[in-house]
Amino acid sequence: MTSRLATALLALGFGLAATLPAAAQPLPKPRTGGAEGAPELEEGSATRGLLPPDVELIDMPTAAALDVGGFASRSRFFNQGGALQWLGFGVYPRVNLGASLHVDRLLGTDSPVQLTRPELQVKWRFFDGDRLIPAFALGFDGQGYFYNRPVKRYNHKQRGLYFVATQEVGLPGLQAHAGMNISDFDTDDVFGSMGLSLNLYDRVKLLWEWDNIQDFFDSRLNAGLRFPINPNFHADFAVRSIGQGGTFSNGVPRAPERIIQFKYVGHF
Repeated sequence: MTSRLATALLALGFGLAATLPAAAQPLPKPRTGGAEGAPELEEGSATRGLLPPDVELIDMPTAAALDVGGFASRSRFFNQGGALQWLGFGVYPRVNLGASLHVDRLLGTDSPVQLTRPELQVKWRFFDGDRLIPAFALGFDGQGYFYNRPVKRYNHKQRGLYFVATQEVGLPGLQAHAGMNISDFDTDDVFGSMGLSLNLYDRVKLLWEWDNIQDFFDSRLNAGLRFPINPNFHADFAVRSIGQGGTFSNGVPRAPERIIQFKYVGHF
């Protein structure tokens, strides 16, 4: 346990170090929220600019949050006809609430269609960041992946209680993210995560994340592309668990998984 905790803390340390701009780089103007590249906004104002902020990469959350009155609908389609649906809402300044529902065999001819219990998401962006310090958020995410029905748990555990930092570094549009989480309150296991996102002229975003960092062989490397169809709608094409193999205890392959994801962001 000690070595695993040290590994997670080391990963978080490297990630946080990466979020600090180099001394030789010109310091960007601090942002208080809203869309990427947008001018500074008043608290609780509507999103302005070309693209809304990314509140998540592929699996990993970021420190961004929906504006007050904002909502997001995210649909993920994965192997064997499975689907996962999220709904999120900006209920208070810097506070988001959401829920998700996992369905197996929704698409295709396999049967029966199987539902799992809905899961809860909460995020509080408690610091907006400045020229030297990243933005920070604290949250909870109960959604896991690959539900193992015989043992009634997820093969890829839920994130649980998490802490995450986000900062633009080096190049315009390049953001670094680092976090740590405790997925199961019955144990004291701590996991780390780190990621990068690069916005290329509002045409495509490159996404990369190293997630579930504790034991190297159980960590997950995910990568993908995000295509903004318009300022409110985007499509993701990604691969999870790159390089993994074998099977889980219920026979589900641990092989890399291709996913397609669609997201719509709007305001009431």
